[in-house]
Amino acid sequence: MADTLEDDRIAPPPPAAGPARRRPLVFAALGTALAAVLAVVLFLGVGTGSGPPEVAPGITATASYLLELDVLPPGGSAPAPGFTLTDQHGRTVSLSQFRGKSVVLSFNDDECTDICTLLAEDVAAADRDLGPAARDVVFLSVNANPYYPGISAVRSWSDQHGLGHVANWVFVTGSPAALRSVWGKYGVEVELDPATRTVVHSTELYFIGPSGRQLAIGSFGSTSADTAIFSHVLAQMADDDLPGSERVTVGGPSPLAPDQGPSAIGARVPGFALPLVTDPHARLSLSHLRGRYTVVNFWSSTCTACVREMPALEQSYRDLGARVNFVGVDVSDNRAAAAAFARRIGVTYPLVSDPTGAVAATYEIPALPFTAVLSPAGLLKTLHPGAMTTEQLEYVVENLDPSLLKH
Repeated sequence: MADTLEDDRIAPPPPAAGPARRRPLVFAALGTALAAVLAVVLFLGVGTGSGPPEVAPGITATASYLLELDVLPPGGSAPAPGFTLTDQHGRTVSLSQFRGKSVVLSFNDDECTDICTLLAEDVAAADRDLGPAARDVVFLSVNANPYYPGISAVRSWSDQHGLGHVANWVFVTGSPAALRSVWGKYGVEVELDPATRTVVHSTELYFIGPSGRQLAIGSFGSTSADTAIFSHVLAQMADDDLPGSERVTVGGPSPLAPDQGPSAIGARVPGFALPLVTDPHARLSLSHLRGRYTVVNFWSSTCTACVREMPALEQSYRDLGARVNFVGVDVSDNRAAAAAFARRIGVTYPLVSDPTGAVAATYEIPALPFTAVLSPAGLLKTLHPGAMTTEQLEYVVENLDPSLLKH
């Protein structure tokens, strides 16, 4: 079943009874607005007109913007509302049992195929980045889909999205009434569509300290597709909530280092002009794609994950191609083999050949497949290592440009 986009464009502000927060989250415009803010931070070193971003001990200003972080004042935070539900293994779970640990609380749809699945990748990566500190951190998620409240549904979703063997991942569910009660306590908005049995929900992240008090509120949106960076920041925030003696040096990349390099979010990427895979005498220039958002996918016919991903990219191109540019960059591959593969799959968007991997190197790609999304002005908006599904890619692109949202 296809899921709907998880944004809270039509959701009112959370009720006053919920945890304190500075503003409602509006994800329809998040991608564009956040990218503009990041460009300011990266290149000018200043905040927005509303004042400096809120930071935690290991969280930089740019990382704070990435998480949309609200840090609650010391001594002013309230205890996180308690609840008791059932986890993916059928065990009764209460929030209070995690006292002494850092808890990252989210609300996920157990039928989701887009943004929640990107968060799942982030959680798995953040768990790795935490290293030995992972034993003191719990990634706790509450089901946001009352149409599928069964234990088997949250277990299946966890297994399908790489979290089945993450020991500190806890996905809880309960009766629809019990779930609604927890949503209400945290001010989480969930819009229901009985006809399609789908939901639209807000995407807050609640950071709860070892004392059980809420320390900060963040969020996940299209930026969570930047898995390496977002997961590092997520892990760092969870580590910051631990007592000083339990903190570690969190792994992963330094978040959004303002090096103005070609792979920095907000940077203008170098142009390229490469021969078409299907016609080596014709060339495609990146500069000719300006004016619309552009999806650049790096792949190879020898890459198993790329082979699995290509049909999803083709479907996204068919869905969005009239309004979004797509180009596949075949890296260090045999051109004839790549052309044959593309014909077999039925790829209709342009494919170009990067025989030496020189263009891929400018994006500092660690492995294939790898997807970058560029703005109409040629600025780097999103980097995603690994395969993407049709739903994930379309969510990211449509949230960068809300005018692309399907009606």
